[in-house]
Parts: sequence; structure tokens; C-alpha cells
Amino acid sequence: MPENKSHKIVMDREGIERCLTRIAYEILEKNKGMDNLVLVGIRTGGIYLAERLQKKISAIEGKNIPLGILDITLYRDDIARSNKKAPLGKTKIPFDLTDKKVILVDDVLFTGRTIRAAMDALIDFGRPKMIQLAVLIDRGHRELPIRADYVGKNLPSSLWEAVSVHLLEKSGTDEVVIEEET
Repeated sequence: MPENKSHKIVMDREGIERCLTRIAYEILEKNKGMDNLVLVGIRTGGIYLAERLQKKISAIEGKNIPLGILDITLYRDDIARSNKKAPLGKTKIPFDLTDKKVILVDDVLFTGRTIRAAMDALIDFGRPKMIQLAVLIDRGHRELPIRADYVGKNLPSSLWEAVSVHLLEKSGTDEVVIEEET
């Protein structure tokens, strides 16, 4: 980690697991079970969280909940302004979204622009009955009128701070870190 940044761990492995367990139960309660329910993880952090939610919900209900993966790269509204080429990932939604209750899963909700792009992308795959949003961290600072239906932790942060979700599947550890320029 660069010396000009300070960081603080705000959620550890146990905290992440507790949040995901609570979110799994909240999803089932709000939707009265899992009829016509599907999970779609936003590439990349949302995929791992969606997979974990899939395991938890399937264990609770005793049957498998469908899982899809959504890449929103081509739907982003900042792609033309960026000098960096965003790597394209694969979208894999192996089921029809028509009349499904879609639980869109991401790691951090910030301005809302990622979620707007994800909803645009989802609509290209069918017409869901509804779209709900589950996030591990809601850090505020919305630029669009978007809110999460299921939140692991509200983490008010300043604009000069970065909130990073490190997950075992990608970085070898489970933690949420807030970094600040010093």
C-alpha cells in the first residue's frame, strides 16, 4: 500500500458473512420465498457476493436459485470520457428474465451510475417483473435516484476516501477497507 494513503478495516470476514446471511433472509422474506427469483451479480465484485448469496438462499430453501453474471462495460456512461480501455467481461444469464424478480448484486453502491448501467443491460435480456438491489456497502453520494433494497452496511464516507471490498475469491482475504489520502 502506498505510504501516502491510510487505511482502516471497517468490516472483517465474520462481518461480511453476517451481512450476507441477513440479506439472504431479507430477500426471502420480502419476496415470500424464491418463486420466480433470480440473482444477477455485477462483474466483478458483485459476482462473488451473488455466488455466496446463492449458496445461502439455496441452503435455507433446499433448492437452487438461478444465478447470472452481468458485465456492464458497454453500458457505462463514462466509457467515452476515460482514456483507459475497460476490459470487456462476459455476461452469462442462462435463463429468461421475463417476469422474473431479479436481485441485482454489487459490492459497493456509490453514485448509482453502475446500477443504472446494469438496469439498462438487464432490460436488453428481457422484461423482468421487478429489479431489486442488494449491496454489501452503501457509501452514499448518489448522483442518480437509486437506492438499495438490501444493504449489508451503510458506510458514510467522504468523496476523497476510497471504499474497497476485498473478497477471498479475488484477493485472498475478506474485508472492507476505507482508504484516505494523507
